[in-house]
Amino acid sequence: TQKMAELLGLGDECREGAPGAPALAGSCLADNRLNLDVYPDGCRRFLQLFEGQRGEVVQVEFLRLSSNDRLLGTTLGILPHLKHLKSLVLKGGHARDEFGSCQPGSLTNLPPDVGHLRCLTHLDLSFNSLSTLPSCILYLSSLRVLLVSHNSLVALPEDFGSLSKLTFFSAMKNQLKDLPQSIGELAMLQDLDLSENALEFLPEEVGNLHNCTELDLSGNRLSSIPDSIANLKSLRRLHLHSNLLVTVPAVLASLPNLSRLDLQNNCLRAVPPEIQTLPFVHLRGNPLGEMEPSPQAGNCKGSSPLLHGVIHLYVSSGSFTVTSEGCKVVLACGIRFYFPPGAASDPLRIYFRTLAPDPQWVKLRHHDVLLSSVLELQPHGVEFQQEVQIWMPCASPQTLHQREVVVRTFTGQSWSDLRTRVEQKRKSKKHVAHCRVLHFSWFLVVSRLVQNECKVPSEGTLLFSSVDPNIKVTFPAGVTEETRSVKLQVLPVSAEEIEEVTADAGCRASPLLCLSQDSLLDFLRPVRIQLPLPPGVTGLNLDRSRLHLLHGDLEGQAWDDITSQVVLEFTHLYAVFEVTHFSWYWLWYTTKTYIGGIAKKVYERLRMYQVNFIALQRKKDPEQVLLQCVPKHKVDPVLKKLQDRYRGPEPSDMVEMFEGEQFFAAFERGISIDMDRPDCVDGRLSFIFYSHLKNMKEIYVTSPVDRKGQAVKGQVSFYRGAIPESIPEDASRRRKGPDSLWLATLPIKLPQLKPRWDKNSGPLNGFSFPPLNLGNAETGYLTQANLLSIARRVGTDWQTIGLNLGLTYQQIERIGYNNREDLDKQILDMLFSWAQQNKEDPDCVNKLITAMKESGRQDIADEVETTIELGRQKYRESIRRVGLEQESSTEDSAIAMT
Repeated sequence: TQKMAELLGLGDECREGAPGAPALAGSCLADNRLNLDVYPDGCRRFLQLFEGQRGEVVQVEFLRLSSNDRLLGTTLGILPHLKHLKSLVLKGGHARDEFGSCQPGSLTNLPPDVGHLRCLTHLDLSFNSLSTLPSCILYLSSLRVLLVSHNSLVALPEDFGSLSKLTFFSAMKNQLKDLPQSIGELAMLQDLDLSENALEFLPEEVGNLHNCTELDLSGNRLSSIPDSIANLKSLRRLHLHSNLLVTVPAVLASLPNLSRLDLQNNCLRAVPPEIQTLPFVHLRGNPLGEMEPSPQAGNCKGSSPLLHGVIHLYVSSGSFTVTSEGCKVVLACGIRFYFPPGAASDPLRIYFRTLAPDPQWVKLRHHDVLLSSVLELQPHGVEFQQEVQIWMPCASPQTLHQREVVVRTFTGQSWSDLRTRVEQKRKSKKHVAHCRVLHFSWFLVVSRLVQNECKVPSEGTLLFSSVDPNIKVTFPAGVTEETRSVKLQVLPVSAEEIEEVTADAGCRASPLLCLSQDSLLDFLRPVRIQLPLPPGVTGLNLDRSRLHLLHGDLEGQAWDDITSQVVLEFTHLYAVFEVTHFSWYWLWYTTKTYIGGIAKKVYERLRMYQVNFIALQRKKDPEQVLLQCVPKHKVDPVLKKLQDRYRGPEPSDMVEMFEGEQFFAAFERGISIDMDRPDCVDGRLSFIFYSHLKNMKEIYVTSPVDRKGQAVKGQVSFYRGAIPESIPEDASRRRKGPDSLWLATLPIKLPQLKPRWDKNSGPLNGFSFPPLNLGNAETGYLTQANLLSIARRVGTDWQTIGLNLGLTYQQIERIGYNNREDLDKQILDMLFSWAQQNKEDPDCVNKLITAMKESGRQDIADEVETTIELGRQKYRESIRRVGLEQESSTEDSAIAMT
């Protein structure tokens, strides 16, 4: 309490127990201000002050509190008592998470009685968790300044214009999609900041803000702005950069007081001469004067690949150009790049593609966990003049005190880990790995054991473990002639894991210690290692005959008892010994004799995951089957998330799998799948298990059995596949043979159905379509047969899909009316009507995939992408057969990524 009083500038009379404590108002609340937002227990202090000196506290006019405070909820109930309050700040962002990122405040609403604070003119609720604007705010008749930036607002109330005295309003970095018409009633508004939202259009009433001097609409999705903005005669600064503007009204040039107009990074290919000649207009990052390019090129529904601002790419593979001016690039999967000015001296074409995790690309070491897909950037090995920044989305890392997240890349000869910082997105809470590179290659995000490292000079040094500071390695003087690099990793082992394998509650072990160095030579002098004794063992109760020091090779294949080969010293808590070469070291305390074999089994178990398989069928379409391999502790949350849309049997029994282990799913007993799928091997679906990724596929199954008379009772069985290279030999041997390959079997039932297609008259009576080939030869076509297959899967989502394909509401209604009471005809009419209208568009296939994703039909989008990828493969094979293989690998990559 004394320290808090000193921090707040309070005299002795304000400290608890001080003689003058009751005289609080004169010294603690000078100028009627109370700033408690920078202290972790500010709300507690406020509650104490209110309880002890209520008469003085209710006179406060300026109050600041942190909304990260756990007592905020209790404090909010007192606010309506502060009738004289003029300024209230309840901001978040004062606390930080384990990655150093600011955490939003817990504020989601305000008490209704806050609306009775008639004197309140300034309200700051920034960096909180508001999804709607508290209704009481609209009753603050004196409010002049309102800040709600960095929240999650999706809309403003319709009567927002009732805040007639508002002069400043900031709602930057929210999720606003539109504005109420009443915003034009804010006649006194001077500054309006709506930057970094999701606004797609502005109401004409914005032109009624006649006193507005600064308007910030940057970072939205505006494709146009209303001409009524020309009525803002007081406007001095207009920020419209980083939108999707394709045109701007020429009347902006007539604004008499305008001194800054930001139009950078839009989609403007032409600007009215009146605008272009203004000395204060900023147009950088627009494709001015360029022809309409292909949609893969950029973000403006086909913007320029030479855009120097922000390039948005909505494909999983493609290319863009970087110039000496630099740029920012955002991929559809969330990967981001920043090329600083000067990173490339000459224009450079960058080719990218994201790859599904596969042992071919994913190089994992012992106890590594994959957290992302694989990113390939070409040209390989290209050197940049300045570091390029990369942000890669990744799965949420766990046990952060024992593990660390790194971006791993291929340097041309070997894989290495980059210095990485993990960031967390404020709104989505998703994690992103941030690194800097000077070359391009393959990149992936992994979680590894925390690695401590140091340089060992001839003078010697000391290395501690940050996971367990009780583990340390001492290098004496003269240990080496030349400086070496040494790395230390620690793997904690729980007593439960050891007991599960050994079935011996008295068996104990210390943390596993792994030491490595960059030299092949042993040290010139012994290196001193300190390890904590196993849990429950001290130097006082130690039975030396039960203590064993094990040495393991770097692959963990063999564990040797070296207790008799070293001199072990003991303190009350530690064992100390000396070695000259590095590897794994492990202290065991047990009565078992063959300890090496037991340690090998435990070490193998530490690398395995207990998993269950699930096979669910979509309720609306039982032919759509979802297969997933789920770690045991995630099964219940996954099933809860899927239960509304899927049904199926209970998960399989628990099995054990290694990170990166292959397995197959085979449909049996009258159920089959499309054998042309790229991931189909000998009629079975191929999977690679990665513990932190989804390991999920959603496919359509068929049955050669006539289902008119009865349902088909089939099954899906899971089998082991290839074993990762780093798996111990014993574990690999145990997985050989027909009995060990089978993992689990789950039932699949296809119900009895009426045939949806009339075999005698084509797809449906009354429907006849000319042959269709959507796409082109290089990328592969979608034919009439492909569309019929797609139509068969659409179901009741056809209207949503049609709207996302660009059909109008009137067209959808007409199709529904013309084919009423016949769902199949409605689907076919919608799909083929769109196909006929877009068959000349080379990008129509990508539009179809995007529409399926936007409609929540990722399964159909995956099916179309699979078909197109098969077309690409066949096209490339045909090129090779006739001897037209591209001579340049770069050109070949460009074709493959088109």
